[in-house]
Amino acid sequence: DFLQEGEPTSARCDDLAALKSKGCPVEDIENPRGDKQVLEDREVTNRKIGAAEKLKPEAITQIQPQKLVLKLRVGEPQTFSLKFKRAEDYPIDLYYLMDLSYSMKDDLENVKSLGTALMLEMEKITSDFRIGFGSFVEKTVMPYISTTPAKLRNPCTGDQNCTSPFSYKNVLSLTSEGNKFNELVGKQHISGNLDSPEGGFDAIMQVAVCGEQIGWRNVTRLLVFSTDAGFHFAGDGKLGGIVLPNDGKCHLENNMYTMSHYYDYPSIAHLVQKLSENNIQTIFAVTEEFQAVYKELKNLIPKSAVGTLSSNSSNVIQLIIDAYNSLSSEVILENSKLPKGVTISYKSFCKNGVNDTQEDGRKCSNISIGDEVKFEINVTANECPKKGQNETIKIKPLGFTEEVEINLQFICECQCQSEGEPNSPACHEGNGTFECGACRCNEGRIGRLCECSTDEVNSEDMDAYCRRENSTEICSNNGECICGQCVCKKRENTNEVYSGKYCECDNFNCDRSNGLICGGNGICKCRVCECFPNFTGSACDCSLDTFPCMASNGQICNGRGTCECGTCNCTDPKFQGATCEMCQTCVGVCAEHKDCVQCRAFDKGEKKETCSQECMHFNMTRVESRDKLPQPGQPDPLSHCKEKDVDDCWFYFTYSVNSNGEASVHVVETPECPSGPDIIPIVAGVVAGIVLIGLALLLIWKLLMIIHDRREFAKFEKEKMNAKWDTQENPIYKSPINNFKNPNYGRKAGL
Repeated sequence: DFLQEGEPTSARCDDLAALKSKGCPVEDIENPRGDKQVLEDREVTNRKIGAAEKLKPEAITQIQPQKLVLKLRVGEPQTFSLKFKRAEDYPIDLYYLMDLSYSMKDDLENVKSLGTALMLEMEKITSDFRIGFGSFVEKTVMPYISTTPAKLRNPCTGDQNCTSPFSYKNVLSLTSEGNKFNELVGKQHISGNLDSPEGGFDAIMQVAVCGEQIGWRNVTRLLVFSTDAGFHFAGDGKLGGIVLPNDGKCHLENNMYTMSHYYDYPSIAHLVQKLSENNIQTIFAVTEEFQAVYKELKNLIPKSAVGTLSSNSSNVIQLIIDAYNSLSSEVILENSKLPKGVTISYKSFCKNGVNDTQEDGRKCSNISIGDEVKFEINVTANECPKKGQNETIKIKPLGFTEEVEINLQFICECQCQSEGEPNSPACHEGNGTFECGACRCNEGRIGRLCECSTDEVNSEDMDAYCRRENSTEICSNNGECICGQCVCKKRENTNEVYSGKYCECDNFNCDRSNGLICGGNGICKCRVCECFPNFTGSACDCSLDTFPCMASNGQICNGRGTCECGTCNCTDPKFQGATCEMCQTCVGVCAEHKDCVQCRAFDKGEKKETCSQECMHFNMTRVESRDKLPQPGQPDPLSHCKEKDVDDCWFYFTYSVNSNGEASVHVVETPECPSGPDIIPIVAGVVAGIVLIGLALLLIWKLLMIIHDRREFAKFEKEKMNAKWDTQENPIYKSPINNFKNPNYGRKAGL
């Protein structure tokens, strides 16, 4: 009886709040939650290098927990923490894979003593170290090598003694005997090929997948790839007529790769997959010339490093140590393939408070031996598997053999479904299983009680039962007719429901008030509001409570009106206000409140002493000017007032009462007072006038003097022009020169 008539069985499923609001008792609600259970949780290993206890590799734990079960409900994430700690004195297996083409001749001489020297260096890192050696050249077909009998015996030119070409050879499986490494490597000879790129990818693939022959343990696995040339990859085999893709399987016979002529080189992606599956970390020891190429390759292969190899490999030990430290200082989590609909997210908590999310949340860097980091992992199911079966995923740090196994169990049904009664009499003579309060029909049966067969569904006779009288609409277009009964549609908003025999009713198309169905004061049933007590009206917006209409004198609407829906309806049009207390045309509104406004706004007037007792019946707001006073046109009754205070100053205010009966006063904060003469401006004006007049007189006198001087000068100039004396001789001028005549001048002299 939980469902209304016409509601579909699926309406039993809803969010918790909606089910409670519909009257479903809490004890009858099935609401299974997700959960997590840790099955294996060994603590991470704490030990020091050189410790007395010698643990087997499988007894060392670096990741915690190891196994857990997550019960996932769709859309509800489950979170668990993962701890990783780099163990000290952790065993290491190192396999040295070397290019033995002719260009590596001088490098081979230095590698012959690598075993014991590297053993000594690695003892500083671990007490359990093993080393192995393998070599490669190229595929043994044209055009990679010369296939003439002589060249097959000795591919080198001149008197050089070289061994026959080969693809890959496992010279020494992993061993803890460094002397044995030196001995077997010392017996190796250089070989040769025709092209520059080498067949190193074939060798890497065999080293990765031939775990038994190589001797890999479940410890840190390092592969050192040493070369001074590039590499062939998938597709290059076509040059030699090899078109079959590499199968990624082990093909070692007598420690020799025997299928190089049959399978193409592996692709980079194929190598990445196999190296990751077998937890092998790769160190590319290459010459300076090919650094750029192998650095690009490193970006494609997780947990790999590139080191610069000297021309004769003399620095190979330091290169290996540096690369190992670089690789082991970073932990990157990866997960196996996720089931459909399952997502996973990571958050890292690394050293020095460094936290990351999304892709960067998978890793932590700059980790030293003994450091501990944590990851927070969220697993979410977005849908249920079709068959609901359990799934298993694994999470592990790249390059490490340890992993976390997570068993995913999906919650796709309620508990009550497992307690159903098959072929129940409640489901029309046993035509269905009665579970969770409803019938789940057997195949071929439909209807709320499984009362119809599917053969009857499309009958027009059945549709007739789903039409209202004088209507052509089936189920009022709000549902579908199943077995002669209407099953109403579900709305996106689960609180909105169609119901009724013909789905003609709903609970969301009633009248509204203030944006709420039935004004929030009733329940919408079949498009009609059923109001709560003390409310009436089509939208339940009319209150029958008379308290809001009660005036301060105890009368309803001051005896001047009637209370309708909680609001006074004044019968005398002269009166307004919440309780008909305001009369705009009546004398005395301003005078009545004058003294209270004066004492509250300006602290003066007749009621100054009793202001706090007599004048607190209104809310007061100060404004700067008359323009900012409330203006006519607002919904509340309003009176504009102009009154004189005790200082003969005019002050302005408005008085209004809102719909809640609250009085409100707005007053101009500064009264207008008559002002006396201002002495300073007058004196300043007189002084300024005297000064200006004096300046004007001085200017006039100066102007007259200038005019007079100019006239006198012009007169002088004129008289000067009229003078008659000769400008060449001064009449009073007397020359300073006197002439005297010698009387004897001109006479002849006598003897």
